[in-house]
Amino acid sequence: MALSYLDKLKCDRIFLLGDLLYHGPRNPLPGGHDPQGVVDLLSPLKDKITAVRGNCDAEVDQMVLGFPCLADYAEFEENGLRLFLSHGHLYDPYLFNHYKADVYFSGHTHIFTAETNVDGVYCLNPGSTSLPKGGNPPTFGLYESGVTPRFSVHHLETGTELATVEIKRD
Repeated sequence: MALSYLDKLKCDRIFLLGDLLYHGPRNPLPGGHDPQGVVDLLSPLKDKITAVRGNCDAEVDQMVLGFPCLADYAEFEENGLRLFLSHGHLYDPYLFNHYKADVYFSGHTHIFTAETNVDGVYCLNPGSTSLPKGGNPPTFGLYESGVTPRFSVHHLETGTELATVEIKRD
């Protein structure tokens, strides 16, 4: 369902923040859990995907996915902002700024956030499309890198914006 928003929102890139095919033994499998179906949906989009490894991802996942998914983090610069992507289980977004990032995307908690930490780093978590926690609905995030970059969290089923933050540049 999240992929249905790609064209509607004119997305040119997809950030996948870990736990792509499985959510671990401590979590119940959501109804309709279909790892092969996820592979089939993501494979045609491989050229648009930047993915990082979650704590529940394994080498076998890389064997079936057509894009790299086992890196602990990804980083790049875009429009003068340094972006850092990590699942969040190895690098805590509230304690970690080793790479001096301006924007930190993570997903580990399955709880959406759009805020800054004590170092002024924007900590952005889209929540979870399939296993949200903290009483939250299924959500996805949208990062817009334009003149005034912003990040917003949207309800998966309705598309309603639930949280947003404008990213200020120094």
